[in-house]
Amino acid sequence: MTEKQTWFITGAGRGMGVDIAKAALAAGHAVVATGRNPEAVSRVDGEADDLLVVKLDITSTEDAEAAVQAAVDRFGRIDVLVNNAANFFGGFFEELAPEQIGAYIDEM
Repeated sequence: MTEKQTWFITGAGRGMGVDIAKAALAAGHAVVATGRNPEAVSRVDGEADDLLVVKLDITSTEDAEAAVQAAVDRFGRIDVLVNNAANFFGGFFEELAPEQIGAYIDEM
């Protein structure tokens, strides 16, 4: 194994974020798994000594600063950043609700 690293993963509550978090943990790395709903992130990523679950809404500077500080407080540093969080609405543009369009634009 290479040197143990600390991975900071956004959007770790579903999809690729879950898989990346589990793979990093299985490889012996420390993981900071973030998401809008920390309880949901904990349910899918489980519990481990090297896992820190932190609330992070990527549209919130306050959340981002707190999440990074929590990571550094717990593990001392961040070595790998995985920007996985995103918002996606499938379908034709004209079929999207105004709220969906607004949410997408606000997060860009």
